[in-house]
Amino acid sequence: MNTKDPAGVVTGKGTSASGLSIVVPVFNEAAGLARFHDRLVEVARELRQKRGLVTEVIYVDDGSRDDSFAIATALPAKALDVQAISLSRNFGKEAALMAGLDHARHGGVLFMDGDGQHPPQLIDTLVGHWLDGGHDVVYTAKAHRENEPLMRRLGVRMFYGLINWGVRQKIPADAGDFRLLSPRAANALRQLPERNRFFKGLASWIGFRQMRVDYEPAERAHGRTSWNTYGLLALSIEGLTSFSVAPLRAASLLGVGLAAAALVFGGMILFETVVYGKSVAGYPSVIVGLMVLGGVQLIMIGVVGEYIGKILSEMKARPVYFVAEHSVKTAQGRAEPAPARTAAE
Repeated sequence: MNTKDPAGVVTGKGTSASGLSIVVPVFNEAAGLARFHDRLVEVARELRQKRGLVTEVIYVDDGSRDDSFAIATALPAKALDVQAISLSRNFGKEAALMAGLDHARHGGVLFMDGDGQHPPQLIDTLVGHWLDGGHDVVYTAKAHRENEPLMRRLGVRMFYGLINWGVRQKIPADAGDFRLLSPRAANALRQLPERNRFFKGLASWIGFRQMRVDYEPAERAHGRTSWNTYGLLALSIEGLTSFSVAPLRAASLLGVGLAAAALVFGGMILFETVVYGKSVAGYPSVIVGLMVLGGVQLIMIGVVGEYIGKILSEMKARPVYFVAEHSVKTAQGRAEPAPARTAAE
């Protein structure tokens, strides 16, 4: 039996709640956006014919330096409605995903990238697991990472091992932002109040029925990825400090380990002095000890500083993003200008 929550969202198993919103964050994707949109139109037609599912796409331009927003605004509304949102500056992918979630007008919400690596033909499979299988979160994950450099694979393994250390609700390894949320899962995600958001972690934390779908990422349709080693490292730190206290635990354990090592070393020096009458040279050991302890203390201060920065950001309660321009085009070709909104609204 279907029920409605206080927000009016249908929460019964496998219900479409009026349709599907596809959220596509865009950053300098002007060269391939039209081709990507044509593939979405084909998928939308199939969903309408096979399932009677109404579809819309929401392009969120996250401060692109090219004509991405102009192209998104001009895209035809064939078989699906088109929303084009331009953020006032580059706020980051997490903010762009939240903007798309806030502006989604249908119950189900699907997140995917616009660079062509997330295959649109997989959307029908995700929708099937949602409507036919009754799953609330259908997430995709890379089937393998054999084509990636060894250091990157080790870094990914270390990241997921650290972020899942000691937590009850673990984040699936290799899971990406390409995922579908049912109406009740999307509504639960909207209720989370934090501003430092990590969608991969939050989508797992909300619970409900979840399912993994492995896929082979396609080659980029054009250009090169904007993610470099520094950007991936910064995203990893952001995810760790936003979703996990594992770095604090690691710092505490490191302090305990160093204290235990210092106690053992002190005991050895005392034993050699008392029993064998050996005198240990003090200068080298003191300098090495001070350097080790000083470095560890700076690392711990840095870890604590990251969390203090997150607390400060949450206390300021600034909006996650601002919308500069927003247009809505229906599948019937009728344009509907929409007022700009902020995350606070």
